[in-house]
Amino acid sequence: MRRVLLKLSGEALAGDKHTGFDEATVTGVARQVKAITDEGIQTAIVIGGGNFWRGRSSGAIERTHADQIGMLATVMNCIYTSEIFRSLGMKTVVMTPFQVGAFTELFSKDRAIEALEAGKVVFFAGGTGHPYFSTDTGVVLRAIEMEADEILLAKAVDGVYDSDPRKNPEAKRFDEISIDEVVAKDLGVVDSAAAVMARDNRMPMLVFRLDGKDSIALAARGVITGTRVTVTH
Repeated sequence: MRRVLLKLSGEALAGDKHTGFDEATVTGVARQVKAITDEGIQTAIVIGGGNFWRGRSSGAIERTHADQIGMLATVMNCIYTSEIFRSLGMKTVVMTPFQVGAFTELFSKDRAIEALEAGKVVFFAGGTGHPYFSTDTGVVLRAIEMEADEILLAKAVDGVYDSDPRKNPEAKRFDEISIDEVVAKDLGVVDSAAAVMARDNRMPMLVFRLDGKDSIALAARGVITGTRVTVTH
């Protein structure tokens, strides 16, 4: 049974509006996830909060509280996206590492795996629950805990490059690269702490462009449409 963890940026949910939600965009993501869950691929999802708040957006706010605002932004994103998924007939669970009243369930590895095995899509909101840790760290942590086969990183670019392709037209894209090289060259696939965690726990990743045709479904099926980040076993 294949199990994947999909990372979406908050900005991706906003579409061309760049803030808030774009229902058509989220529905398109939901249709792809429904297709793969109907095939039996167990799917968990982490969503960033950048469509509402990017850490330390205000210099007047202390870092801990700024990060807490960001965590709550991811909770809003997961609740909204979960409801769009449910409108298409999927069963979902939203889990957080801290209590959010009756809106979410408190994270438990055992309950999360039970939900995945029951065919539900599990949303992990709230990051790690601690300040100073990015959503990237939360993604890798949850993937390791869930014993996922692979992390699917849906980005605005179509893979991993040796430099920023938006700034350097000569940038070279890798079809495949090792996590060791990603860490050594600081290629920015995920932040450095998350990259080291992925390397040390041998968690592979597939990096692809979100707005490519059926890009999520193809990645979940193991089809390379971007860059495969490999690990040493």
